[in-house]
Amino acid sequence: MADIPYRNALIIGAGSGISGSLTRALRAAGLPVVIAARNIDKLSSLVQQTGAIALPVDASDADEVERLFAETDAKIGAPDIVIYNASGRVRGPIAELDAKAVEQAVAVSALGAFYTVQQAAKRMLHAGKGAILLTGATAGVKGFALSAPFAMGKFALRGLAQSAARELAPKGIHVAHIVIDGVVRSERYADPAASPDSTLDPDAIAQSYLDLLRQHRSAWSWELEVRPWVEKF
Repeated sequence: MADIPYRNALIIGAGSGISGSLTRALRAAGLPVVIAARNIDKLSSLVQQTGAIALPVDASDADEVERLFAETDAKIGAPDIVIYNASGRVRGPIAELDAKAVEQAVAVSALGAFYTVQQAAKRMLHAGKGAILLTGATAGVKGFALSAPFAMGKFALRGLAQSAARELAPKGIHVAHIVIDGVVRSERYADPAASPDSTLDPDAIAQSYLDLLRQHRSAWSWELEVRPWVEKF
């Protein structure tokens, strides 16, 4: 684990799933980690378990993201690894969706990711290195019925990742988009006894993120898909 070529990490949109597994894995590797969410009360057990630092942020607000990075700089130094795991989800028929709710959902999934990449790039360009990982979804590859806002945000996220990778990779910054193609295992979504490993184990997802971080720059991936062995694609 100690061969991760970075010093510290910031995870935005933290929770008990993928972000929780990432936090544990990065802390086990000895890296200081800041975890950020709109409501940091839900992160108390993860903080106690790992020693990570929790900071509040509304990822859809550019000023708040800028403040978060400044606070992170002060607490652990400019982050070498930045992971954006926040997303907004509103479901329903297009003709019936509330426009303001859609605006907020897309702002979290897409604009928040841009604000994050922008702040990360400012620091990483100065350092000449860094890694920015953006958590995508099946919806960023194909939009499903009754889920237009989520698809809009995740398609935009994928476009941001592709554009940022082409711009920043030649400057030493590894940008990657991870398509989570399936249901992530949790207390709410347990793995069915009759179909083992038909959901994605968050610890296994975290391992894939760490594998990306270990890639040599001569063979960087800009996109990675992870899915259960039984998932259709």
